[in-house]
Amino acid sequence: MSRFDHLDLDGHALELLLAVHEEGSVTRAAQRLGVTQSAVSHGLDKLRAIAGDALFVRSGRGIVATVQAEALAARARVLLDELRAFSQAAGFDPARWSGTLTIAANDLQRDLLLPALLRRLRSASPGARLRVIPSGAPQPALLREQGCDLVITPRPPEAADLLQKRLFEDRYRVWFDGARRSAPATRAEYLAAEHVSVRYEDGRALDIDRVLAEQGVTREIVASVPGFAGIPALLRGGPWLATLPALLGEGVLRGLASAEPPLPTPRLPMYMVWHRRRQDDPLHRWLRTELEAVAREAAGRTRGAPRQP
Repeated sequence: MSRFDHLDLDGHALELLLAVHEEGSVTRAAQRLGVTQSAVSHGLDKLRAIAGDALFVRSGRGIVATVQAEALAARARVLLDELRAFSQAAGFDPARWSGTLTIAANDLQRDLLLPALLRRLRSASPGARLRVIPSGAPQPALLREQGCDLVITPRPPEAADLLQKRLFEDRYRVWFDGARRSAPATRAEYLAAEHVSVRYEDGRALDIDRVLAEQGVTREIVASVPGFAGIPALLRGGPWLATLPALLGEGVLRGLASAEPPLPTPRLPMYMVWHRRRQDDPLHRWLRTELEAVAREAAGRTRGAPRQP
């Protein structure tokens, strides 16, 4: 039995436990926390002595949590939330806060919003760090169990303990290499063309592809990639079309030509989603406010941009 008591624990130890648990690597945990690997290893040794358990054991090239570590990680999340609320009871001051905020986002949201968000956060809070993880098709467990503060997604998971707010609404455009072809002027020309699209690694298609298929719109998809970043290389130098969100023109599709689709397409809403326990957390309210400001700026730039031929 461990001879240590609860007074040997502090918030840094709990944060270290969660970092190793969520990253599955001492190296990545050290990078996330901004400390050396030896500091993480030393912290783990202290936690092992306190818990009387190995906590993490080697598995292949990585490490996995023991049953005890899984239980402790779940409790550590709750304790860190309580410590944060305790420290902010007298008022939250971003300039004095230091810590890591974890946001789940796929490539559109990540590239469009998070660089500007990081600049805003660091300007107000020099101790703030941002950790970005993929959201995939987000499930409630991402916010309940995996140390994620906020999810940005067009597909908010539905659960009674999750809250959401719409950030903006995007439209679809047809993207192409303007040096190789012109925009499709009619529905028939659009349907006669060959197309490229995105199919994520878990097999999910884009919402636009699903909606058009449900409407009986049949297109020839000649290539697909697992994310938006792979689209420009496919389009450049070829005659193909890609029907994708307009806001991608702010990032990976910059320099490609685009036009309005010659057939009806749905709008693309984007939401931020968080757990109800964070609703009144001053730190989280600050994070949501900053993200909303970034989203308004991004949407405003697109609304004011001239239409491309």
